[in-house]
Amino acid sequence: MDLSFYSNFSNSLAAQEAQINNLQQQISSGLSVQTPDQNPGAYESAALATDQVSRLANDNNTQASIQVQLGSANNAYSSMMGLLNNVQSIVEQALNGTTNSQNMNALAGQVNSALQQMVALGNTTAPNGTYLFGGSRGQLAPFQPNSSGNIVYYGDAASSQASIGEASTASTIANGTVFISALQGDGVGAVTASSANTGTGQVIPDGVVNATAADAFQQGNTPITITFSAGGSYSATQGGSTIATGTLSTTPGSSGTSVQLAGVEYSITGSPSSGDSFSIAPARTQSVFSLLKTVYTALSTAGGTQAQVAQTSQVLNQSLAGITQYQQVVTSAQAQNGVTLEALANTGTGNNNQSTEAQTNINNATAVNTPVAIASLDQTMTALQAAMKTFGAVQGLSLFNYI
Repeated sequence: MDLSFYSNFSNSLAAQEAQINNLQQQISSGLSVQTPDQNPGAYESAALATDQVSRLANDNNTQASIQVQLGSANNAYSSMMGLLNNVQSIVEQALNGTTNSQNMNALAGQVNSALQQMVALGNTTAPNGTYLFGGSRGQLAPFQPNSSGNIVYYGDAASSQASIGEASTASTIANGTVFISALQGDGVGAVTASSANTGTGQVIPDGVVNATAADAFQQGNTPITITFSAGGSYSATQGGSTIATGTLSTTPGSSGTSVQLAGVEYSITGSPSSGDSFSIAPARTQSVFSLLKTVYTALSTAGGTQAQVAQTSQVLNQSLAGITQYQQVVTSAQAQNGVTLEALANTGTGNNNQSTEAQTNINNATAVNTPVAIASLDQTMTALQAAMKTFGAVQGLSLFNYI
């Protein structure tokens, strides 16, 4: 008896049932390719695209973390600028010439309060619990007093880069540079009156007139000394050489005598006494804490004589220029934060676009065409049912039916 008919039918039945099972899995999962053997090329394309989607998601999470950190830094910078503006107003009030010693002490108290608030800003904690401006030493409060009571920086300038997109990175930590990086005075020279001065003279920088000379002086180490003699004459020396001489202006209503030194124009105001002197040292960096402490000390120890008032004003004028330096530093930091935030936003948009494209590639490679799959399933099931009916009819046939 030839059993090939039954064998062929059984194989066909098994194939149809396997196809039905496969179609049902595709329809329920939404995937036409779930294992490499089903379609090696499509499976590999989908796997690569899935990895890309995962990387982009991680990059976006890193971006979000950095954006939160930059937001905290921006808040601190805004508060820092507010404190600087407040102290600037206090110094200008002290310099108006009508403030008595009692008021000067009150102003000193306000500056001391601003100093304490500035330290607190420097020790701002980030949302993750670390110190925002500590650099890589985020577990340690970055600004603390040393043995002399001066606030010093215990953080570092380390930078840690993390991926935020395809071939794009950004720093994941901040540091305290904004609190310690500004130069003294006008950024070129730091003017100091001799404590032995008995006159009312002051030396005030009016601006840079020769940038090359000013930069060379600031980068150097040799200070300039201005000495006054009888009759209003003065001489400026540097490194043992006389670089300028002159006589103070006595014109009524004059705002002072101008002299150019090391690329900067200075005004000599008031009435220096014979033997009075001033030093102009190359500007060096000073922390904002040192600057505010200098203002506090000048206000809290201000004397009442004309000479003492002049010396206090000299310190305050220099400090006023130093405050301007720090206002510029903060403004630059805010601008840099803005640039970074914009770059993060642009990269995030690019990541989202790439992720959408990659997901489309995944769908194209593995997603099932549901209407087509359902139609195929219906056709296969119909064919299977018809085949089984036919087989049943054939099974009912027998030679005994013809006897």
